[in-house]
Amino acid sequence: MKVSIIGGGGRVGSCAAFALECMGLVSEIQIMDANQAMAEGEALDLLHGASVYSGQRIYTGCYKRAANSDIFIITAGLRRKPDESRLDLINRNVSLFRSILNDIKQGGYRKDAMIFVVSNPVDVLTYLAATELDLPVNRVFGLGTMLDTARFRSLIAKELKVPATQVNATILGEHGDSMFPVWSSACVNGLPIKGYEGYNAMFQNKIFERTQKSGAEVISKKGGAGYAVGATIAQTVRAVVLDTREVLPVSSVVNGAYGIRDVAISIPTIVGKNGVEKHVEIELWPKEQQALMNSAAALKATIAKCK
Repeated sequence: MKVSIIGGGGRVGSCAAFALECMGLVSEIQIMDANQAMAEGEALDLLHGASVYSGQRIYTGCYKRAANSDIFIITAGLRRKPDESRLDLINRNVSLFRSILNDIKQGGYRKDAMIFVVSNPVDVLTYLAATELDLPVNRVFGLGTMLDTARFRSLIAKELKVPATQVNATILGEHGDSMFPVWSSACVNGLPIKGYEGYNAMFQNKIFERTQKSGAEVISKKGGAGYAVGATIAQTVRAVVLDTREVLPVSSVVNGAYGIRDVAISIPTIVGKNGVEKHVEIELWPKEQQALMNSAAALKATIAKCK
């Protein structure tokens, strides 16, 4: 399987490439970036490591060379400022994203390819990609709240002093200001989280507030997220490559689930060899259901400004 990473010379793209290399998930990784020298440097560094891992073919290239890609991972974009919401990025990133989509069209792409959007605002851009490329809607998806969920789980684990891999808790909705935690189904190794000492409303507020601020905190301290987002990108690609049919909070165009239509948003989604295999309507608390509706409404209003 061949993956082309657009924006692969940047922090997020290069971390994604490294995570994919370490997991040995794909046979080819093409690094593409507006900064050609940076793309070449990242590809060379990764190539040196290929002898240690799975021996993948790693190289730079153009959109024409990317035409036979199985998955296009789009990470290119302008960075979010510490005090800026992800949706504020829309005015600065939509035109750039549309130019990338046009380049993909001009270079050519397979009709069974997949588009995996990571650039922010990810829900808005995922919707644009799904509506402006001639691909089945299930083959276009975004990272959504995957990173938020990873942060959420790690913070719960740290507070409860349990392994993060045993925490199952999810963030849904917009990857941004209107995202919300799903405490109703949160558990540790299958056991309800509410049974743990110290779990109460104060615990919930503390963990979710820290989750919301994590992105800005990382940006202020090191300039931007890299390792965690790279890991969640690789986790999503793994679900496609291995057809694991994992339930993941990726962003995709929803038309019916939870009564939501014509918007890209993160809800429980089965991800497999065809991309978005199915949306799953798990039962939510009434306040979680309302939070999802509010998030969808906020995203639809923003998307409308892009049409």
